[in-house]
Amino acid sequence: MQEKRRDKRLELESQIYLKRLDQPEKPAETVDIYLRDVSKSGVGFTCDYDLTIGAVYQCELTLWTKEKIQSFIEVVRVMPREDTNFYGGIFIGMSEMDMKRIEIYFTLHDNELG
Repeated sequence: MQEKRRDKRLELESQIYLKRLDQPEKPAETVDIYLRDVSKSGVGFTCDYDLTIGAVYQCELTLWTKEKIQSFIEVVRVMPREDTNFYGGIFIGMSEMDMKRIEIYFTLHDNELG
């Protein structure tokens, strides 16, 4: 199958801090997730928490360097699995600097692989 994504992707283990923007009365939650892929444009991850397609969540994404990136994620797809759900989301409002941090990591990672 031909890859149609514009950006390189990597897998990471992380936590994500979710706060749904259209429900400000609900408290934010920290959710353990497994990031199946991360790029400067979005994320794909598995999560036991039920998220809503089209909803925008405030997030604090912990990177491999233990740095945190503040952004918003719009959930664009969900694929139910036997034991968990797989979600796809796009970053909204991510700063150019944070996008560059992700890009730099890919460059370093590629250099390590040869």
